[in-house]
Amino acid sequence: MEIAETDRLTAGVYFRTLTQVLGSPGQFFEAMPEGIGLKQPFLFLLMSSLFFTGASLTCVPDRHMLMGGILFSNSVLMPFITSGVTFLVMTMIMGRRVSFSRFFAVYAFSGGVTMLASWIPLFVWIIEPWRWGLVLMGLVKGCGLKWMQAMGILSVSIVVLMLFFWSLSPVLVYLKGILN
Repeated sequence: MEIAETDRLTAGVYFRTLTQVLGSPGQFFEAMPEGIGLKQPFLFLLMSSLFFTGASLTCVPDRHMLMGGILFSNSVLMPFITSGVTFLVMTMIMGRRVSFSRFFAVYAFSGGVTMLASWIPLFVWIIEPWRWGLVLMGLVKGCGLKWMQAMGILSVSIVVLMLFFWSLSPVLVYLKGILN
C-alpha cells in the first residue's frame, strides 16, 4: 500500500490510493501497515473533503461560506466521531483488540472514497450503504475482526450514533431559533 510508504500525500499518491480502494478494497485494507497512524488517512480524508465541499457548493443556492464550513466540518469530523464510537463499542464489548489509528484509517479511507459521489443529490441511498459496506470490509480485512463481530459492533455503533444525534435535536432546534 503506497500511502503509508510516503511521508507526504501528493496528488499521485492520493489517486493511486483512491484507485486501490475502489478496485480491490479487501486487498487494500489487508495491506494496511500495522502502524498506519493518523496522518496519512487524515490527509486522504482532507483531500476528499475539499473536493466534496467544492462539489456540494454547486448545489447550494445561497450562504456559500456558511454551508461550505458546515459541509467541510461534517465531512472531516464525522469519520473521527464514527470511528471513535465504533472503537469505544468494540472496547466495551470485546476489550481492546485493535488500535484507534487502524479504526480511523478504515473510516477515513471508506469515507474519503465515497465522498467523491456523495455530493450528488439523492445518491445518499447508494453511497451510504456502500460506505458502511466498505467500513465493514475494513473492520474484517484491516482490523482482523470476524464478520459477525464486525456486524455486531457496527450495528451497536449505528444505534448509539442515532441516539446521540436524536438527543441533540432539541439543542439544534434551539440554536436554529437563535440564529434566525
